[in-house]
Amino acid sequence: MERTTCCVVGGGPAGMVLALLLARAGVAVTVLEKHGDFLRDFRGDTVHPSTLGLLEDLGLAARFGRLPQRRVTQVQVPLGPDRSLVTVGDIGVLRGPYNYIAMVPQWDLLNLLVDEARRESSFSLRMNTEATGFLTERVGVTAGRARPDVRGRVTGVRYRTSDGRTGELHAALTVACDGRFSLARSLPELGLRNFACPMDAWWFRLPRREGDPHGLVGGVGDRFVSAMIDRGDYWQCATLIPKGTDARRRAAGLDRFMDAFAAAVPWLADRVHALGSWDEVKLLDVRLDRLRRWHRPGLLCIGDAAHAMSPVFGIGINLAVEDAVAAARYLVGPLREGTVGLRTVRRVQHRRLPTTATTQALQRFAHRNLIEPVLSGRPAFGDQRRARRLSELATASRWLNRLPAYFFAYGALRERPPAASVRPAARPGRRTAG
Repeated sequence: MERTTCCVVGGGPAGMVLALLLARAGVAVTVLEKHGDFLRDFRGDTVHPSTLGLLEDLGLAARFGRLPQRRVTQVQVPLGPDRSLVTVGDIGVLRGPYNYIAMVPQWDLLNLLVDEARRESSFSLRMNTEATGFLTERVGVTAGRARPDVRGRVTGVRYRTSDGRTGELHAALTVACDGRFSLARSLPELGLRNFACPMDAWWFRLPRREGDPHGLVGGVGDRFVSAMIDRGDYWQCATLIPKGTDARRRAAGLDRFMDAFAAAVPWLADRVHALGSWDEVKLLDVRLDRLRRWHRPGLLCIGDAAHAMSPVFGIGINLAVEDAVAAARYLVGPLREGTVGLRTVRRVQHRRLPTTATTQALQRFAHRNLIEPVLSGRPAFGDQRRARRLSELATASRWLNRLPAYFFAYGALRERPPAASVRPAARPGRRTAG
């Protein structure tokens, strides 16, 4: 019988951060990742100050700093009456060494975390291994007799490898970190609350040239909003389109879209036709939702498995990592003592739900008042006069950007890793920010 203390399903940022923190604290942890590598194209790949601070706590800041990256200090949205970009979050005003967002390919970050975790004897990573179902025990006690419990306790997972081998991995706790299509979302008792989402996203690449802007750049066109992420030798482009219009817009022809894109982002007009076909444009079905309950006995959901975020503000990875840090802090002691129960996993949701709900409320506000009007060809925030006032307010003082900048950088709550996971050499000289 295969057994571990904690089974982490999914090797994304939340799963790998949690696994590293638990392994450093001496907890036996096994990560199941269904893919053979971490090479996923078209990710936001933002590493926020809270994660940069975590990497310093873990003694990984220097190694991370050597990864190829671009740095962004401002968050801009099309607030003006002419849909010009306005800075609403200037992260550069925050104190401390990490007053920027690092744009790093997600596979580089994950490989760094895996390399570090493999130094711990209690860590195990199984690639090409997909969790296919939960193991449960349906027992309870009433008046000294066993009785069925329809929810039961999750005691691990069934899995299937890429070569067709199947098996079972038993665990004291299973943590679902496998994204918005998580296996855990099939459990009806967890519930799922969906929020209206006015857009989908197209992802594609365009060449980058010397003299182009740096960092994260936005543009607004005819019924779409675009963001260009500086990858050094190319631009990773995301274009928001009205929900459900992918097929109709593709039928209108790639040339028509690229001409409209060039009109919205004129400095890229000389290379928009580098795209050869629609096969190079990938669709992301944007969702915004969260589980009503992130747990049941023996199971905890974090990251996108617990709450799928909109790409607005680009903070989904930040929230997932902070979920993992908070979870590790609550789980280390009980897992080492073999006493992890329902109360422990409930505490993780109680800690992280307010930040999640607040962030999603802000994203829904942006959907209603900014994204949906622009995609419908209407003025943002109802009329041009209101948009102009908001634009003037946002630019009146760079210090007015401090509160949203702090939120973008750290979220509503800053999470600290468990002391057992922090290397002694990384503890002195803790930074402050904000």
